[in-house]
Amino acid sequence: MEFKSETANTRKMLERIPADKYTWKPHEKSMELLKLGRHLASNPVWIGRAVNMSEYDFGKNPPAPASAPTSLKEVLDVFDKNVADAVKDLEGATDEMLMKPWSLRNGEKVYFTMPSVAVVRSFALSHSIHHRGQLSVYLRLLGVPVPGMYGPSADETM
Repeated sequence: MEFKSETANTRKMLERIPADKYTWKPHEKSMELLKLGRHLASNPVWIGRAVNMSEYDFGKNPPAPASAPTSLKEVLDVFDKNVADAVKDLEGATDEMLMKPWSLRNGEKVYFTMPSVAVVRSFALSHSIHHRGQLSVYLRLLGVPVPGMYGPSADETM
């Protein structure tokens, strides 16, 4: 339930990305606006990895360089597909699957090991919420009305 609620909030935020600001970033070290949206859209894949695998090894599965997204529609389509897949994975997960140890590694270097359910909550969900917060700041700096997440925002009335 929490995942569905949080991803609905994330989608509301993604929908506000203005087409004329895709390459904008608030600082030289920051990610471009649409690339940040693509990162948020891609993050739900970690749910399936956490539920269906016992580890993820960057040494065996290096991240493929993501092509730069060209439109908000592309980002939303990726997000919707990844959320649907993640919901399916979560709904099919058993307690046993969620409590199994899961590791993130790069070859012999293990970054962490924790129960899959903790990976779902921290590495997938909390990670998305963190980047959604970044996106809200980008939108605020651009003068784009920020949608409320847990009630109305400063840009919305009750």
